Amino acid sequence: MLSVKRMARSPLFWAVFAVTAWFSVTFLILPNVNLLRGIFFPEGKLSLRSWEKLLGSKLAMDSLRNSVFLAVVLAVAGNVVGIFLVLVTRYFDVKGSRILWLGYATNLIYGGIVLVSGYKFVYGPTGLVTKLAQQINPGLDPEWFGGAFAVCFVMTLSMTGNHLLFLGSALSKVDYQTIEAAKIMGASEWRILTRIVLPTLKPMIYALTVLLFLGGLGALAAPQLLGGKGFQTITPMILTFANAPTSRDLAATLALVLGAMTVAVLVILNRLEKGGTYFSVSKVPSALQKRKIDNPVANVLVHVAAYALFVIYMTPPLLVVLYSFTDAATIATGEITPSSFTLENYVTVLTDPLASWPFVVSLMYSAGAAAAVIVGIFFIARICQKYRNPVTAGIEYVLHIPWILPGTLIALAMLITFSDPQALVGSQVLSGTVWILGIAYVIGKIPFTFRIMKAAFTGINESLEEAASLMGAKETYILRRIILPLVLPAATAVTALNFNSMLDDYDTAVFLAHPLYQPLGIFIKNATEGEGSADSTALVFVYAVLLMILTGFIMWLVYGKGGDLIRKVRIRNVWTKGGRA
Repeated sequence: MLSVKRMARSPLFWAVFAVTAWFSVTFLILPNVNLLRGIFFPEGKLSLRSWEKLLGSKLAMDSLRNSVFLAVVLAVAGNVVGIFLVLVTRYFDVKGSRILWLGYATNLIYGGIVLVSGYKFVYGPTGLVTKLAQQINPGLDPEWFGGAFAVCFVMTLSMTGNHLLFLGSALSKVDYQTIEAAKIMGASEWRILTRIVLPTLKPMIYALTVLLFLGGLGALAAPQLLGGKGFQTITPMILTFANAPTSRDLAATLALVLGAMTVAVLVILNRLEKGGTYFSVSKVPSALQKRKIDNPVANVLVHVAAYALFVIYMTPPLLVVLYSFTDAATIATGEITPSSFTLENYVTVLTDPLASWPFVVSLMYSAGAAAAVIVGIFFIARICQKYRNPVTAGIEYVLHIPWILPGTLIALAMLITFSDPQALVGSQVLSGTVWILGIAYVIGKIPFTFRIMKAAFTGINESLEEAASLMGAKETYILRRIILPLVLPAATAVTALNFNSMLDDYDTAVFLAHPLYQPLGIFIKNATEGEGSADSTALVFVYAVLLMILTGFIMWLVYGKGGDLIRKVRIRNVWTKGGRA
């Protein structure tokens, strides 16, 4: 109660609360409630007609089964491959592990529709790999790379980046003394790995399993581009039904099923995670040292598998870079000759406003949404961390709605709700405008940004704020001159990651993008499926290279030495200003 009274005396709280309440009701609660009402009360009274249509639709039921199948395969295969990548780069003494890590990490600098299109160009009918395979086996079907196999293959490889970042970090914290003690007691390397190392990593593996499973349930780009008619999942079906006004109720019902499955997965895996105890027994942990594989046969097999995966990971990005310097005819036929190379594609993208327009649109949407979400969450996270009471707890629950519900459901709910004038947005129709996609981007990044910023605020020493308050500093001054500099590194990192993840977005844009302001993801998808001209297909490779360069630079700023450099510059500037003062 005391916390509520203190909070009520803060003008900043009331300003933040008013904006947060309006935004939450308008864009987080109203669209989803409206979607549920349209499903269960389409004409003002309870009706199960949409459920009957769903159960009677073979396409819809097949998509449900395919989504569950894909999610299960990813949860297993993704973890197997991801854990293997981490072990050969961080645990076992494998030759060239640093180079291997760079190869495996390529999916950190390009992903989504860009990655899927890259694999389709490489392994598709005119791809270089297919051409080489046909020389060995002339009877090979040029359309061999498609269906369930292609979707599972591409998505398994595309979703191991989190293992390299987070599971690799967790592995480095495993106590090496425990491993050495087990070795002295006669335990084999396999027993040490399965009884000590992997059980210690179970919390992180559970978290990554959730991401893999949910990624499979909500997959759109890979099934749409590679699945063909024989393997379509829920999200492509939702998009198909949503484009026809007469079947939007079926799209909404499918989206609701997807949301229910997402919540069920989160609940089940959270229960499994809470059911175990995972720890390293030493009170003074020592740094992990790489383990040698004593068995020569196992050592050779591990090296062969590691470098085979390296080739698989590296082939698409290398060929994407190569094709970006070739003409449209070479890309169409897959036959590269010395005369194929040209700089015309780069000249076109960098000088022709029409050719660069999708890239510019993506940059504007990503920068605007990333800036908007960090500014808003900065104040909300500050309030929720400083005043812990039922009011702020309720705000936190509402802000986590985008994590509970899949992005497809939220996008469809916004599309349906804001196709009609709504009083909360000044009786305006937002569907079909440039604003609705930007708002959807902001919504999708709220939970992640909130968690990171709240953790950053929690790490601040409260005595700093108390001392400034005792000296007469106002709340806004404390926030600007003391709190902001301390959380700025975390804010910069999360803004960079949000910006990075929205550049090649397709899943949300395909539902809400303005016809004249279509971002890069839609352009790439159209070119990949042959819906654009040959020249536009050639430009896709240039866009992909530019995205990889920009994304790689951002990753260097966040995870590499760029972050250290920025911090050094900040410290030097603060010291210089202090010296002049």
